[in-house]
Amino acid sequence: MRVLILSVTAGFGHHATAKAIGDMLESKGAEVHTLDVYAYISNLIKTTIDKGYLFSSKHMQTLYRLVYQLAENNGASYFNSAPSIINIINALGASKFAKVIANHVPDVIICTHVFAAQMVDELKKRKKLADIETIGIVTDYTLHPYWEDVPRVQYIVTASELLTYRCVQRGIPEDRILPFGIPVHPKFNEKLSREDAAAQLGIDPKMKTILLMGGSMGHADHVKNIESLSQIGTPFQFLVVCGNNKKMLYHVEQFAAHYQGSCRIYPYGFVHNVEVMMSASDCIVSKPGGLTVSEALAKNLPMLLFDPIPGHEERNVDFLVNNGIAALITKHFPIDEAVYELFRNPVRLETVRRTMSEIAHPDATERLAEFVLRKR
Repeated sequence: MRVLILSVTAGFGHHATAKAIGDMLESKGAEVHTLDVYAYISNLIKTTIDKGYLFSSKHMQTLYRLVYQLAENNGASYFNSAPSIINIINALGASKFAKVIANHVPDVIICTHVFAAQMVDELKKRKKLADIETIGIVTDYTLHPYWEDVPRVQYIVTASELLTYRCVQRGIPEDRILPFGIPVHPKFNEKLSREDAAAQLGIDPKMKTILLMGGSMGHADHVKNIESLSQIGTPFQFLVVCGNNKKMLYHVEQFAAHYQGSCRIYPYGFVHNVEVMMSASDCIVSKPGGLTVSEALAKNLPMLLFDPIPGHEERNVDFLVNNGIAALITKHFPIDEAVYELFRNPVRLETVRRTMSEIAHPDATERLAEFVLRKR
């Protein structure tokens, strides 16, 4: 079976999801190709979307939130009456991308970003994809309003069956919804003891360990957070992942070099062993990106969340907090209080872990692969 996975460069999670699915399908004998949609239409558009997403989500949050809420409140009818820039780009680039798809002759197309799904929907509308089965994957714990505007994408994978009611209320027929969970790499479903994980990292397996992350771009003030947490009086180990933010990595390394307290600080840049770090940790402090959240759920790792991107990440927070599996760090509930309360309440900690195990879908990638290959 030939599978074509379409993604878009706008954050790291969509490509990571694409890789997780691709690796699983290839392990089961499928022929898989993964493409960035806009790289084949225009490198300028690809770069603009990527940099525009990063800039607006960091520096234009109020406007970003307003745009998201406008789309959310008006639903698909808003896009039909006032086409978005992405719809216009897809319409203009559809014929060019149809030739790309034709060259791959796929049996199934999987979209890990809604912009890619919109392109597929446009091609379906023009009858350019014949009877190719199409599947979209929502990589957040909500239904982004754009997903309401791709009626020709046959199936939509959601993060949880708990979201099915919302999706139906937003106009998605239930027979199109596949509540498999957000696909994460199979390595997050592998059992790894705390002792073995700690040994791989060279840290103390008996010491309370906090994993600090800020997304692939390292959007977090890790030094400030470490300073605050070190005041609690508990000797923590901090695994500090700075992503691609080299400036932040430098600051953390400098702080660690001069720190003389009882905590231990381990700075990292962009890493490829997050599953090991999660297995060695007692909790994670992170931005609420859909993929990171799903990885933490798969590893049954309690979450403390901060600084959600307006729109989809704020909806992730709503889902996680309202279902009792995470807490949100705010100005009035700072990180030191959040960590202190988490570890001082073992009953709550155990309850959180049990609830996470009920909601998690660590087998999401396997289930999706089996669904894709069912007709082989």
